Amino acid sequence: MEFFKSDKIYNFMGKRLLFLSISAFLVVGSFVLLFTKGLNFGIDFTGGTIVQVKYTKTAPLTDIREALAKNQAFSKATITNFGTKEEIIIKIPTSTTSISNDIGDEVRVALKGTGDYKVRRVDMVGPKVGNELQEKGVMALSLTFLVILIYVSFRFEWRFAVASILALVHDISIAMGAISLFSVDVNLDILAAILTILGYSLNDTIIVFDRIREGITTSKESEINALVNESVSKTLSRTTLTSLTTFFVVLTLYLFGGEIINGFSFTLLVGVVVGTYSSIFIAASFLVQLKFSISNYRKIESEKLKRKQEKDRLRAQFEQGMV
Repeated sequence: MEFFKSDKIYNFMGKRLLFLSISAFLVVGSFVLLFTKGLNFGIDFTGGTIVQVKYTKTAPLTDIREALAKNQAFSKATITNFGTKEEIIIKIPTSTTSISNDIGDEVRVALKGTGDYKVRRVDMVGPKVGNELQEKGVMALSLTFLVILIYVSFRFEWRFAVASILALVHDISIAMGAISLFSVDVNLDILAAILTILGYSLNDTIIVFDRIREGITTSKESEINALVNESVSKTLSRTTLTSLTTFFVVLTLYLFGGEIINGFSFTLLVGVVVGTYSSIFIAASFLVQLKFSISNYRKIESEKLKRKQEKDRLRAQFEQGMV
């Protein structure tokens, strides 16, 4: 299936500065949000308790807040609806009030008189565990970037590696900005979504760069902008088809997957859209901005080929007993 004609070349690089300006605005806006509004860390990273309660009728939020306020242990608790008007989430910044007491039982006692309900879930994370998870999450992201940089540097010329990392930073920054803007709870599932975005975006970027590298050896084009336009245009149908397939699957999860995976699917939705955009319009633009030279690349590759041929010739002479 082709959405775009394979023989048509689109002038992506002609609008390069426009797309880079849009991206710069989004990235700067994301950083402003992260530094001003910040992220809404969930109990996975801060420690605490989440209690999910379902009422038979509409949950009386006012009565629930008043009932919990009577207990000092729940004075800092926040109560929000969870998916439906009958279901609520109670977030308590402490994991337990007593070693011998179950916090779920304490919530049941505190909520007596607010209606017919059932405690469906109690999740607890200690503050020490939360800090460890936060540190390991940051370490996981850092190591992922480092491994990607090493891998792409080994597979491509160093400018390709730097352009790939810049594109990934672009994608993750905008995704984190969206998470901050919409006050999505940052838990382990959001970290998993961020790592998934990294892999998805890198895959698309590598395919485009592979096409550019192939074009350098097969095309007679010597101007980088024209070669990038040609390479991106040839991968456009594949990128669009893959992205639309992924987008509709994730959209289905977001719409029908339930409140518990809303944050995960929302983050993936943003990541798929931004990752596709950066693969088509941004990643190769970074390569052009880094002054990638086709002639120098061809010269280096030619020298590598000559050295390889010389090694093969010497090996053949040695195997035939010739010195």
